[in-house]
Amino acid sequence: MATADVITPEVSTRICAHMNDDHAEAVLMYAKMFGNATMATAATMDAIDPEGMDLTAQVDGAATTVRITFDHTLTDSEDAHQTLIAMVKQARQKG
Repeated sequence: MATADVITPEVSTRICAHMNDDHAEAVLMYAKMFGNATMATAATMDAIDPEGMDLTAQVDGAATTVRITFDHTLTDSEDAHQTLIAMVKQARQKG
């Protein structure tokens, strides 16, 4: 089993690339449900850190920066993974 990595800028870049490439629908849900960008039509994850994530959401054709703070400070990349999954489940329940 792989060990979890501390969330460095390199790890942030890796997580963001994965989320944007493979989970664009989830990133859009984060923007809508947790970032108050309810009118967003698309979103990309720009950065993730232990306190939260920075997204760029497309709202009415304009790029809008969205900061989402996590409900706890992330300890490592595995914590980030589990937290992002939990947030998708929560967004689906609300939506």
